[in-house]
Amino acid sequence: MSSNKNYPADRKYHPEHTWARAEDDGVVVGISYFAQEQLGEVLFVELPAVGEEIREGRPFGVVESAKVASDLIAPVTGTVVAVNEKLEEEPELINEDPYGAGWMIKVDAAPHQLDRLLEAGEYARDK
Repeated sequence: MSSNKNYPADRKYHPEHTWARAEDDGVVVGISYFAQEQLGEVLFVELPAVGEEIREGRPFGVVESAKVASDLIAPVTGTVVAVNEKLEEEPELINEDPYGAGWMIKVDAAPHQLDRLLEAGEYARDK
């Protein structure tokens, strides 16, 4: 259980296995290493459109693997300003690089919302 490798400290984690990282132009959201590992090979992801509102603690999309279809739970509340369109053609990026190329959406959300989320060490402790 390496919190450095599997749970980077530069982002915060929702208990439902999504992460959020504040950037200058919004909050980037994806799923954790633990989530993609539990899912297995990701085959498809359904994400909201730009302009849609998402709410913290509520589903914002679905990820499907060979094992299961699972709701994606929003770590913050805000308006979607960007969607990782590469995931339509390459959903495996979620498995290969969940914290980089496998990011899912960018949200216009107040960065202070991240204060309510878990630090990497807190999130990793339960895994």
